Amino acid sequence: MSAEASNPLPNDRGQQLLRVLIQRYIRDGLPVGSRTLSKDPGLDLSPATIRNVMSDLEEMGLVSAPHTSAGRIPTPMGYRLFVDTLVRYRQPRDRDIRKIRKRISGDADNPGALISAVSSMLSQLTSMAGVVSVPRPALATLRQIEFLPLSENRVLVILVVNDREVQNRILHTDRDYTASELQQAQNYINENYSGTSLNEVRERLLSDLDSTRDSVNQAMHDIIAVAQLAMDGAVDPGTEYSLAGETNLMNFAELSDIETLRKLFDAFSRKRLILDLLNRSIHADGVQVFIGEESGYKIFDDCSVVTAPYHVDDDTVGVLGVIGPTRMAYDRVVPIVDVTARLLESALSQKN
Repeated sequence: MSAEASNPLPNDRGQQLLRVLIQRYIRDGLPVGSRTLSKDPGLDLSPATIRNVMSDLEEMGLVSAPHTSAGRIPTPMGYRLFVDTLVRYRQPRDRDIRKIRKRISGDADNPGALISAVSSMLSQLTSMAGVVSVPRPALATLRQIEFLPLSENRVLVILVVNDREVQNRILHTDRDYTASELQQAQNYINENYSGTSLNEVRERLLSDLDSTRDSVNQAMHDIIAVAQLAMDGAVDPGTEYSLAGETNLMNFAELSDIETLRKLFDAFSRKRLILDLLNRSIHADGVQVFIGEESGYKIFDDCSVVTAPYHVDDDTVGVLGVIGPTRMAYDRVVPIVDVTARLLESALSQKN
């Protein structure tokens, strides 16, 4: 599930207590104290022992104590250990699987409606935000690129893909490039990569960048670096997504203040940010879980994103997932995301 826990594991007693603490916190949303844990039937430990173990877990960075409470709450590191090692995943109920299958089969002949239905279904089943990227075209081919110098270390990139799609974006570079240098970078891409898929262009430019890294021809290295930076931000045509249930996040206390909600909804409106999150899972092997700052975006520091790629035949064509608070029921959400991806694959494969 994304990165493996790399920190030393607590002993068996510590793992057992951490599991119960996180389960309690996910369920109730309140800091968990030693008195509460001492009454848990799954823990046969005295209050004094529990306090000692809680102190050890806090020293390891797995739990923390809010200023207003004597109880503890899990840290992102604690959640990571829980997701990777301690959680006991529950398969979705048969009726939920039947509901997903029925909803998907009803829209199997309409790709747009199908993707919208899946995002809505994910939202309904998890009470969080569901997101699904629209299946990508089999191949996005570079036709032409053009660079225009702007002020303050900025470059305008004009990209033509598949004959018709034109993309414009502003590139921020680490130094000013002259019109002549940009012309050389533009010629380099157009002469060597026109008619090549975007993915292959990216890979070959990275290889070219490595091969010139130690070269005495620093100018050529810089030109390839600009070319690679430009292509790294190129978006495959048709790469869109369907988002449903964003307002569900208002129901979680940790996300419900006005400023946090404003930033979250602003993030949802910024297409490239969400697409980047989804694309990071496009080649993943199964479900990925990004907890807090693992997403790479500060606005999602209090959120977890659970994603899974979906395939048609042997091609990965999209990613689906759920966005919610770090205090989510991972034991339910992860299997729901996994099963939904598999059912969507089945529907798309039968349609082709």
